[in-house]
Amino acid sequence: MAKYFNTEGPCYPQEHYMVNLDMRVQEIKKLIDSRKYFSINRGRQYGKTTTLDILQERLKNQYTIFYISFEGFSEESFENENTFCRLFTGLLYDVIDYGEVEGITESVKSALENMSVPNTNTADFRSLSNLISTICNTAAKPVVLMIDEVDQAGNQQLFLSFLGMLRNKYLKMRHRPTFQSVILAGVYDIRNLRLKIRKEKEHQKNSPWNIAAEFDINMGFDARQIKIMLAEYEQDYYTGMNIDEMADLLYSYTSGYPFLVSKLCKILDEKISVSPEFASRNAAWKKEGFLEAVKILLFEKNSLFESLVNKLEDYSELRKMLHSILFTGDRIPYNSGNRVIDIATMFGFIKNDGGTMVISNRIFETYLYDLFLSEHEMNNRIFRDGISDKNQFIQNGFLDMEQILTKFMIHWNDLYHSADEKFVEDNGRKFFLLYLKPIINGIGNYYIEAQTRDRKRTDIIVDYRGKQYIIEVKIWRGNEYNKQGEAQLVDYLDAYHAQKGYLLCFNFNKNKRIGTREFVCKDKVIMEVVV
Repeated sequence: MAKYFNTEGPCYPQEHYMVNLDMRVQEIKKLIDSRKYFSINRGRQYGKTTTLDILQERLKNQYTIFYISFEGFSEESFENENTFCRLFTGLLYDVIDYGEVEGITESVKSALENMSVPNTNTADFRSLSNLISTICNTAAKPVVLMIDEVDQAGNQQLFLSFLGMLRNKYLKMRHRPTFQSVILAGVYDIRNLRLKIRKEKEHQKNSPWNIAAEFDINMGFDARQIKIMLAEYEQDYYTGMNIDEMADLLYSYTSGYPFLVSKLCKILDEKISVSPEFASRNAAWKKEGFLEAVKILLFEKNSLFESLVNKLEDYSELRKMLHSILFTGDRIPYNSGNRVIDIATMFGFIKNDGGTMVISNRIFETYLYDLFLSEHEMNNRIFRDGISDKNQFIQNGFLDMEQILTKFMIHWNDLYHSADEKFVEDNGRKFFLLYLKPIINGIGNYYIEAQTRDRKRTDIIVDYRGKQYIIEVKIWRGNEYNKQGEAQLVDYLDAYHAQKGYLLCFNFNKNKRIGTREFVCKDKVIMEVVV
């Protein structure tokens, strides 16, 4: 069977095109060898299960590995201590029964089976703790426990009590047999959960997982890893792709988020290559094909995007913060002690960029822009103007960006000519994107350069049929700042090998002179529009 790009469930090197995880596995092995307990908490579809699968396979000669999952655990699983302990021992028994674990004595297997039987009276934390000690004392090799999908149990007091039991055994590991290492994988950081010290003392809590070592191993892909994966694909299909260029594009849009990398490759291989516009792998694996794949990804429904939307609905503070970053350009210092920032990081929305909080990748950023803009579309006059004007702006299959900006200037001044500085800062770039979106919708895309986005300026790059348009949107801050903006735009045009750029300047001065002008700056043509 030929290999393919996989986005459903774990990836296997024998079946799927995937990055080499040897270095990641070696780093995790160092923690296990050092008898560390730790959590792997990353956003959805970040490769946690794939990593655990490979880890189990690579380490089975050195360790006895119990790899279980809480996926499918219901609320009833945590009804009481007896039920939880029965189900947990049942999971341990199953991996032995299916031949996934070797070196376990028949007496231990029998004990696990007996404790997992419904209506047994012997299933409690004390009995479970003793059985774990027996397992670890009699196993042929040191025992490692890996639990996937721990989020299913994260808000359950009984699970916290279970972690407290593991913590107690960890602290006494020099004198009593216990696990070599325990790995908990999920989205939520288990270290943030708090266990009541006593039921009667509601205010006294501590973390049962404060023994866990820091897990700072990069779970994303870098451009080098992506290149190696693409090289394997190229050996099979001889597309003639520029591997370096494609790897750089994949990384620049995804920041190495595993699902997004694999998904874009899957779209290129299975959709773009058979589409009428490209109709071959040779044609698909180029920049134009890649941009088309990005467009398809942003328009489709998938479990990752659905998860992001659900989190925005669950956490209003998170939603407000992300909206502020995107549309007002607030540069928020990254502080992991801030609850909302911690949540945003945990779900994969943001990352720490030199002490400043930024959206974690270009795909997420564009998706969030589209999501937030969609909430304003039908009730916003300037969006409806964009729909009405759309057919005016296509010349020979390409965008007439000069005309787009000129018409936007007219609409803005008709509607918001008396707007004050605060209104412009909060809404200027949002309304321009609302006007632009229906014009390029279905054919083109846009994205925002994060490093230039602040309350003063932001750079928008529009991709339309393979051609890029660089637009700097800025708030008027005087002539000197305006000249700086011009110079920065020229630098950007150089980086994108473009000859012409655009300045959209929101001026809130009462004596402002609206209009357009075109001039040359350092051999680049710049069109400036003042609204």
